[in-house]
Amino acid sequence: MISNTSPHLAGSVPLTTAALPPAPPADPSPDDRPPGCVLALDVGGTGMKGAVLDHGMRPLHTVHRPTPRADGPAAVLDAITDTLLALNRSAAESGLPVHHTGVAVPGIVDDARRLAVRSVNLGWHDLPLAALLEERTGLPVTLGHDVRAGGVAECAMGAARGADDVLFVAIGTGIAAALVCDGRPLLAGGYAGEIGHIPVPSGAGPCACGGSDCLETVASAAAVASAYTARTGRPVSGAADVAALTAQGDPVARAVWDRAATALAEALATAATLLAPELIVLGGGLAEADRLLLDPVRAGLAERLTFQRRPVVVRAELGDRAACLGAGLAAWRAAGHPVSRQAAGHPVSRQASGQPVVPQPPERPVSRQAAGHPVSADRTGAPAR
Repeated sequence: MISNTSPHLAGSVPLTTAALPPAPPADPSPDDRPPGCVLALDVGGTGMKGAVLDHGMRPLHTVHRPTPRADGPAAVLDAITDTLLALNRSAAESGLPVHHTGVAVPGIVDDARRLAVRSVNLGWHDLPLAALLEERTGLPVTLGHDVRAGGVAECAMGAARGADDVLFVAIGTGIAAALVCDGRPLLAGGYAGEIGHIPVPSGAGPCACGGSDCLETVASAAAVASAYTARTGRPVSGAADVAALTAQGDPVARAVWDRAATALAEALATAATLLAPELIVLGGGLAEADRLLLDPVRAGLAERLTFQRRPVVVRAELGDRAACLGAGLAAWRAAGHPVSRQAAGHPVSRQASGQPVVPQPPERPVSRQAAGHPVSADRTGAPAR
């Protein structure tokens, strides 16, 4: 048992370009797919989402539990252990052998060293989380970052399938990103993707990271809600309320919303200049507003980009299932059975929803062929297209 005073459990933030194990040369037929399942768990700051997944990425059992972070880091570790054991029991009761386990967590995560390097929200510091969970459960465990797992899932079976160079941005309580470059997730020892801490000219003031005027301080769901309350004295339950008020014509809500969209476009323009993604996928709670967010962000990008590659901006498709599915994809890869799109049973066609940021025909499909990069299935866990 690890106590709250353990040096590993101290005081979140997300993402080495890593080649993944090669996929089979051809998609397996249903009869050739491995029997059994993997376990997948997405650990969030407020809740955990787990699933028993077959090789078609179908959830055979699911579980949703609160994350007891208020009780300390040891309690969170206990809860993760208990949830994995519960999923394992569900698999055993169904007669399913478990090939591997994937766990996605917030913070800085070093996949190669299997460490939760730092998570302010969960109180972890250099925690050998994968090894601890293996010791406690007897299950093989692959550790990854929640937003990166979500980005890989969107590339494999969601809004970004067909694209080689993708920026997946999750906008929730905080803002983090996953980078897929030339079809491979960028890890950088767990530090890549901190788009929420790009400074933007917002005047929002200090950030919890110790910096000032970070994107998170103006464009996160939490920042949007708190800014509206600060300006009006009227509390709202979250950014969804501000979005609704904006749509209804509330001038203060519109000002807060436009400020957030402008800051987001500013940060995405910086990211587009450095990374040249062909596709930007916006997920998380704020993206639930759909075109209310996407349209001003697209317009803001169009104003700021000149010679740069101009990305298509779309809304994420997998919602709050993305990180759990990404953990499952990582588990199948670790077990030696990468999942292809055909194996996952997802439709072949995917078109970018909405208009791109430069004048082009609407609903332009984003394909590997269009990007000039025919790529096999071994990169993000997505199939050959």
